[in-house]
Amino acid sequence: MNDRMLAWFQAHPNEFVSGEEISRELNISRTAVWKHINRLRAKGFEFEAVPKLGYRLLQQPTRLDEISLLTQLKTRTLGRQIRIVARTESTQNEALQWAENGAQEGALVIAEEQTGGRGRRGRVWHSPPGKGIWMSMVLTPRIPLHFTPHLTLLTAVALCRAIKRIVPVPVGIKWPNDLLIHERKVCGILLESQAEDERLIRVIAGIGISVNLDEQDYPDHLRSIATSLKREYGHEIDRATLLAEICLELEQLYKLYEEQGFGPIRTLWEAQSVTIGREVSVATPYGDVTGTAQGLDESGALVLLGQDGQYRKVFSGDVHFTSEGTAF
Repeated sequence: MNDRMLAWFQAHPNEFVSGEEISRELNISRTAVWKHINRLRAKGFEFEAVPKLGYRLLQQPTRLDEISLLTQLKTRTLGRQIRIVARTESTQNEALQWAENGAQEGALVIAEEQTGGRGRRGRVWHSPPGKGIWMSMVLTPRIPLHFTPHLTLLTAVALCRAIKRIVPVPVGIKWPNDLLIHERKVCGILLESQAEDERLIRVIAGIGISVNLDEQDYPDHLRSIATSLKREYGHEIDRATLLAEICLELEQLYKLYEEQGFGPIRTLWEAQSVTIGREVSVATPYGDVTGTAQGLDESGALVLLGQDGQYRKVFSGDVHFTSEGTAF
C-alpha cells in the first residue's frame, strides 16, 4: 500500500492531494491514509500537511549508490569494496560475516537504515532511513592486541577532521570516541575486535553519523542530547561526498599510525578534543573518577588531575562534564 500511495503522490508532483481523494482512489479509510503517510515519513519522505488542502510531497530520500561512491573515492584501499544494503539490523554483523567469507581490508558495508544499530556498552544507535551514514569497515591492523584502543581514537580524529572539511560546524571529540556539536552527540564509534591466541585478527569499525536528520526524526528521549549536521549547519549535506572524505582521511591517518605510531595521532586527537581542560566525572567499572582532563597517555587512557593533586589514568568509562567548555 505504501508503494501505491507513493506512486499517487509522484503522479501529482508539487500538488496538494486531499486525504479524501486518496482515500477514494486507493479504497482505504482516512485513518489508513494518515497511517501510511506516517510510515512514508519514517522512511525519509517529507510531506507538508495543510488543513482543507491535504498533503503535498516535498522531498524524497536520497539513496547512496556504489557507482557514485566509487567515483568520488580517492583512496587506495579503504572503501574499494562496497556493499550498500537498504535495511539491516546492524552493519557490524554484515561486515563481520563478509570478513569471515573473505572480504579484504577496507571492505565497507553501508546501510540506508539499521533496525538494531549498536553503540558502546550495549546501547542502541538511532539509524533512520536515508538520513545518515551508518557503516562498518573491515580493518586488519598489524599491531599488538593491547594497542587496539589507539584505533578508536584514530577513527574519531579522522571523522572530526573530515566533517570539518565538508561542513563548517564546531565538531569536537569527547573521550574516547563521541563527536559533539554544542554538547550534543552527532556521531558515535564502535570498534569490535577479533583475536586468536592474543593475536589481533581483525577489527570491525562501526561508525554512525547523524547527517540529515531533522528534529522530528529523533525519539523524544534523544532530542535534547543528540543533533545532526543538517540541524547545526542549516542545509542538507551530500552523504556520498562526506563518506568519500571520511574514507580518505581515515586511510591517511591509518598509514601515519602504521609508519609513526600513536604519537602523531595523540597530538591530533588532543587538538580536536572538547574534553581536555574540562572538569569531568568518569563512570568506570570501579566507580566514578573525577578531575580535570589533562590529555592522553601513550596507551590512549585519559589522564585526570584530581583536586588532591594526584594524576589518575582512566582506561574506559563514560565521561560527564561538570564544567563549561571553551568554544573552538
